[in-house]
Amino acid sequence: MNTATGPASGAATPILRVAGLSARIAGQQVVEDVSFSVPATGITALLGRNGVGKTSTIKAIIGLIDRSGVVELGGERIDKEATYKIIKRGVGYVPEDREVFSKLTVAENLRLAERDAAPRRQLVEELFPDLLARSGQMAGTLSGGQQQMVSLARALLNTNKVLLVDEPTKGLAPRIVGEVAETLAEAARTVPILLVEQNLHVVRQLAGGAVVLSGGRVVHTGPARDFLDDAALIHRHLGVSTDAAAPGDPVRRGAAQ
Repeated sequence: MNTATGPASGAATPILRVAGLSARIAGQQVVEDVSFSVPATGITALLGRNGVGKTSTIKAIIGLIDRSGVVELGGERIDKEATYKIIKRGVGYVPEDREVFSKLTVAENLRLAERDAAPRRQLVEELFPDLLARSGQMAGTLSGGQQQMVSLARALLNTNKVLLVDEPTKGLAPRIVGEVAETLAEAARTVPILLVEQNLHVVRQLAGGAVVLSGGRVVHTGPARDFLDDAALIHRHLGVSTDAAAPGDPVRRGAAQ
């Protein structure tokens, strides 16, 4: 697993670079002068307490909210482009609240997400066999974990340069959290991921690098495990004890191996 991130990275060109990013929602500043980079391999975690601007940073990167600053994808600026053009360039987005089309079937949800001429249906079927069995079921009748799988599957159907995944384990039962984590680990074998995640066990299992926000600003970057092994940093920036970041059950098929 690649553990380089942000300023600590080596010479390799990052797949995503953010510099001086600021954003507002309804006139209120929610992201202020944020700068970091995402390596071209592995998973980078975007961490911070609730309300510090993690989701807003993700949305600003893809232009869902008003923003200023520099956003580069593979060395090319995308910050002046509309959201749909950024998505077409290969930025996959898995939103915080899944946002499946509840009155459409699983199969219809997936078909709507197909962007490429040759969608990666085989990969999705291998990663989400349960969805294949439920292809005719209305997405709104699925459990929260199953809806999260639909949301991830929609992003993975297309060949992306990077995935932005926002709170994928939020509100899920522990067993389902493990399944989602395994899926993310497997996905990271083929595409780099910027992951917003509050479950520090999952972060420890998956992430190579960590970017920590506080008050809409970056306050720390570096290897994820260095951050998670530092009780003072965890308490200062996340307000939790080190127990929340202690090693848990390993991801069986993961990028963290």
